[in-house]
Amino acid sequence: MYLLRDPDDPQRRLLVKLLAAGAFSSLPIGRVLADVFGEKPQKLAPDRSIYRLSGQVSVNGIPATLKTRIGGNDTIETGKGSEVVFVSGISAFILRESSQMSLGQQTATNALTNALRLVTGKVLAVFGPHSPQRISTATATIGIRGTGVYAETDPEQTYFCTCYGVTDINANSDPNAKKTVTSKHHDEPVYILAKPKDGKTIRKAPFINHTDQELMLIETLVGRSPPFVFPSEDYGGPRKDY
Repeated sequence: MYLLRDPDDPQRRLLVKLLAAGAFSSLPIGRVLADVFGEKPQKLAPDRSIYRLSGQVSVNGIPATLKTRIGGNDTIETGKGSEVVFVSGISAFILRESSQMSLGQQTATNALTNALRLVTGKVLAVFGPHSPQRISTATATIGIRGTGVYAETDPEQTYFCTCYGVTDINANSDPNAKKTVTSKHHDEPVYILAKPKDGKTIRKAPFINHTDQELMLIETLVGRSPPFVFPSEDYGGPRKDY
């Protein structure tokens, strides 16, 4: 079995426990998230990029604050036990601890595509419906069409969940290993391996380490909502580590 572990953040764990217990069943999602995160989520102001950060977070090597702006070609890093929730253009992200991610653009099939490189670590991201995207990791290159996704990567493998929308997954080690995923609700998570022992580079994976509540939060920051009913019986529980 291929393992990727990530300890729960205490605030996130409290949120899902309260939701699972029905404590906020009569309250709107904005109030629920405000009770846990200390600020009612709403579309982030144009002059602000970072919604919330904790621990050691840097942008282009400079320690970040709530006033730090994040845009194209920037590199964001988080230290151990750290996290940042931020917006760049019409996309929004939760970059978890011990992660490094670079934003940028590249030309693909005569079109300019927003390119995200997850060097190491874990990210939850949502993108606009008409904004071509590409995510690259150590083991995969993934084309994205208006969707929410979650990725964890290290030199040996990438865990990737198409939370909703359409993605085209390509293994870097094998040009013939390709997969298109059309997902309504975390339907087909996969591992993309660097050196599979049996030749199967793209494998089925469990649902791990992200929640619908987090997707709702970052979609709200860019003025959108996820295309599913909230809360979900299947995915509203605590994040699972396998």
